Amino acid sequence: MRFIKNISEKEYKKFWESCPINHFMQSYEWGQACKKNRDQIPCYVGLMNDDGELLAVSLLLKKKTPLNMCYFYAPRGYTMDFNNKDVLTEFTKELKKYLKEENAIYLKIDPPIKYQDVDTNGEKVKDGENNYKLFNNLIDLNYKHKGFNKLYEGNQPRYTFRTYYDKYNSFEEVEKTFSKSFSKPLKRSYNYDLEIYESKEVKTFHQLIKIISSRDGFHEYSYDYYKNVFECLSKGGLVKVFNAKINPKKVIDNLKAELDKEKKEERQAKIRKDIEYFENVGKEHEKEYTCASLICTYSKDGAWSLYIGNDDVAIYTGTVNRLYYEFMKDAYDRKYKYVDLFGVVGDPNTKYKNLAGIFEYKRKIGGELIEFIGEFDLVNKPFWYFVLPFLLKIYRKMKK
Repeated sequence: MRFIKNISEKEYKKFWESCPINHFMQSYEWGQACKKNRDQIPCYVGLMNDDGELLAVSLLLKKKTPLNMCYFYAPRGYTMDFNNKDVLTEFTKELKKYLKEENAIYLKIDPPIKYQDVDTNGEKVKDGENNYKLFNNLIDLNYKHKGFNKLYEGNQPRYTFRTYYDKYNSFEEVEKTFSKSFSKPLKRSYNYDLEIYESKEVKTFHQLIKIISSRDGFHEYSYDYYKNVFECLSKGGLVKVFNAKINPKKVIDNLKAELDKEKKEERQAKIRKDIEYFENVGKEHEKEYTCASLICTYSKDGAWSLYIGNDDVAIYTGTVNRLYYEFMKDAYDRKYKYVDLFGVVGDPNTKYKNLAGIFEYKRKIGGELIEFIGEFDLVNKPFWYFVLPFLLKIYRKMKK
């Protein structure tokens, strides 16, 4: 076996696409997006057998530090079969040499591998499946585990809701897994003549996510960040943006026509309420406009709902639910093996910000709660590994 430091784009993509477990964050294109967004240097490395066949590849994001040092991050770990202990051992050995050559402090990985079966409350399932053996293999190879965090302390969420389509014979069966509190607003969305379309830009999305970030108390990325992600992933066909348009005037006209025909007083009251609501909306939006936008990313087999932005109208009309539905239906029709709602906390009762609310919303969409094995660091310079977090904390304060 031999270590390859600079795999060509063509070879990297071919292996990444053929690997049974791959993640969009391991893709060649994600490395290019991180280069633009975070000033990280993408390095594409791999392990090849004596016959010239690749056995493993990895995107390593290099970040320089003072004193001519650096550290690496392999987003969602290596692209390989982690159960092949021989390949994992050899690749790790070669990576250790690589870290020394690069004068690197450490390498961080966070493989998209399930740790153990958990229920939808995050509790361990008795007699469920697990990957403890694989976990221990990494420990035996001197990877330092960063703990079983429950919130968003790591680079990526350690929990997610995922729906595997091979469990269902039709999308109608998938729909039956939605909770009633998700399905009801979804059905309601069809009352408002929404136009669902695929967008080729993210400026509208960025304006909408500002509303979400203000409400939930987090800082959104800059417009350039989302633009770079969209443009880089678009080159590999790894991204789609689902938008929803609504026309307040048209909605009011249709509601008034419906009101003239409606005989039931209870339904009449609901229609009048809608009319009043949209008359107020029309004061701000006289014409058709986009009220919700969902950015989705893809690998060969998986689809992720990555970022969503929306206004209050999208919540009132059930449009947010509709976009998630359209994303899931599109992925099913395009033969993806699973859809992933990209991250939740492991503690559904947390009081931190709105993380419990996000967990509950995604739980309503259905699917299996996945607990990943977490982050591991392969340390090359123990002293600087210990000191670096403190130095970075000081540096960031000075920068602010």
